[in-house]
Amino acid sequence: MRCYRHAFLLCLIFAFLSLLYVFNQLASTLEDRGSRDLTERRIPKRSSHDSGHLPRKRPGLTGLRDHEGGVDRCKSQSVSYWSPYWRLPADVCGVNCFMDSSFSGRSGSAVKEHRDERSHLAVVACGSRLEETLTMLKSAVLLSKKPLHFYIFAEDDLHDSFRSALDSWPRMVQNKFNYKVYPISFPEENAKEWKKLFKPCASQRLFLPLILKEVDSLLYVDTDILFLRPVEDIWALLSQFNSSHLAAMAPEHEEPRIGWYNRFARHPYYGKTGINSGVMLMNMTRLREKFFQNDMTTVALRWEEILMPLLQKYKLNITWGDQDLLNIIFSQNPESLYVFPCQWNYRPDHCIYGSNCQHAEREGVFILHGNRGVYHDDKQPAFRAVYEAIQKHKFGENMETTLLQPLEATLKTTTNTYCGRASHLFTKRLKQSVMSAKEHITQR
Repeated sequence: MRCYRHAFLLCLIFAFLSLLYVFNQLASTLEDRGSRDLTERRIPKRSSHDSGHLPRKRPGLTGLRDHEGGVDRCKSQSVSYWSPYWRLPADVCGVNCFMDSSFSGRSGSAVKEHRDERSHLAVVACGSRLEETLTMLKSAVLLSKKPLHFYIFAEDDLHDSFRSALDSWPRMVQNKFNYKVYPISFPEENAKEWKKLFKPCASQRLFLPLILKEVDSLLYVDTDILFLRPVEDIWALLSQFNSSHLAAMAPEHEEPRIGWYNRFARHPYYGKTGINSGVMLMNMTRLREKFFQNDMTTVALRWEEILMPLLQKYKLNITWGDQDLLNIIFSQNPESLYVFPCQWNYRPDHCIYGSNCQHAEREGVFILHGNRGVYHDDKQPAFRAVYEAIQKHKFGENMETTLLQPLEATLKTTTNTYCGRASHLFTKRLKQSVMSAKEHITQR
């Protein structure tokens, strides 16, 4: 009988040691995998101007929560992830992770802590573009309901002016956005060449993914952009990206008969009429990871590797600088580009010879792009009227009576031009945006 008890005891001890060994091996494996996951996420430190957010490979707002096949960060860290000494990794959200892994109904609060609802907007301003840039930012703030973050790249002598102007806006307006001003910076070995390409500093946009390494997605716009619809509406297009899309732009032209690229370009360009880079929505995490096909080598190249070789090859053939380089890149990687309609980047080309943006004719203009300096001369008075209406509008005043109605009256005087005859498209969507913003302010 005693022998049976000893045998039974030895069996129990052996079974216990076996289970302990299996548990330790499983914990070690999960810990290694979790460490790799956290490393890949590269969770940034938070600063006073820019709160960190998780990079994501999937596009849009869902990417923040659905970083790995629909599992949020807290729920993915089970208790077996941690070491036997129960030391929580620095980036794990503490006791709630254990509770959330056991009680899924409580996971919402943990997710909200890391969800970034802001739209991230970048602009590059050099020379005399200060006032034009401030008017663009003003149009974004006036109509947007969700918070914004501005990344302003400017020459050093403009930094104080930007800070002074933005800090002078009313407190309630400042609560809708935060911002950071950055210096203009290019790769040292070719800085002068990049800075003078096409327009001063314009090629800075090519290097935003390499400078803003902790920013996942970004909307870049030229200084001569005016938002007639909330920024978050174009930001939402990120959710329409498929698994291969990493950037979105509008066609350069709708009508091939007046297109520039298809008639004059001496280099490859995207699609039938090329693309315009004045409004560019980017999933920069994907862009940094992508290996791009090219006509210089059989080896696919990363973003930081492809720019200078392209410039060297096509330097004598490009007219529109960095926009031409983007056309070359996406002509050879067409699956990577999401093309949005012309109403998101409406330029004088869409009305100067008669209205040729059908999406705008149906739904109105969403973003007005006053290139060729039309905000500041008399060539296109309809464009200038919209710019001056937003520029002169004072924060806190009723947008319907002090911005929209005077603008409609001014636009009626511009019907002697083709764009003036299409100017009702400028206010078609703006009316809805103004009323929606007014209702939002009332509710708040």
